[in-house]
Amino acid sequence: MTELTTLLSGFTTLMVTMDPPGMVPIFLALTVGMTRGQRRRVAVRGALISFFLLLAFALFGDSILGALGISMSAFRIAGGILLFWIGCEMIFEKRQERKEKTTETAITKDNIANLAAFPLAMPLIAGPGAISATILLGSKMETVLDKLALVLVIFIAALVVLLAMLSAGLIDRFLGETGRNILTRILGMMLTALAVQFVIDGMQTAFHIGPVASG
Repeated sequence: MTELTTLLSGFTTLMVTMDPPGMVPIFLALTVGMTRGQRRRVAVRGALISFFLLLAFALFGDSILGALGISMSAFRIAGGILLFWIGCEMIFEKRQERKEKTTETAITKDNIANLAAFPLAMPLIAGPGAISATILLGSKMETVLDKLALVLVIFIAALVVLLAMLSAGLIDRFLGETGRNILTRILGMMLTALAVQFVIDGMQTAFHIGPVASG
């Protein structure tokens, strides 16, 4: 049950940090002037690159941190602070502005040649928040079965983002600007709450504090 709760919490965090609704207008801006087939290829390639990138951090992130001498408790606290900041950006509409600036820069510099890798896969889909969440989630998965479940969670998250990009036109018309703003703020609130939980977990582990009983 604990592993299931961890996976559900991790999936929710990935969904919020990857932000499928917020990706819709960004993807449309990135692929303006492209045919439907070209957009499909960019979306599939971007989703695949982000999936393998997050998978690598999920499976080897803990080892990388260990090699650098960074404890998982410290990373939980730092990751929680980072996710809290991203959540606040979502609530106050700062994250979308930053993504749009990244998109404009990429279109200018790359002339839509390598958009699937940059900025679509990274940092728009697999950004610092998603990478941090993936490493934190991977650190809790110990058995082979847990790690396979983690691979499935990351795959589903990437698939949801892919479907959002493939259906970008329909979603954009359905939600509209008001709907996207409301949904982004709700997701931002969820992310800030999850981020606080990461910090609490990190502090409990670092200072050997037992979990606080509810009720």
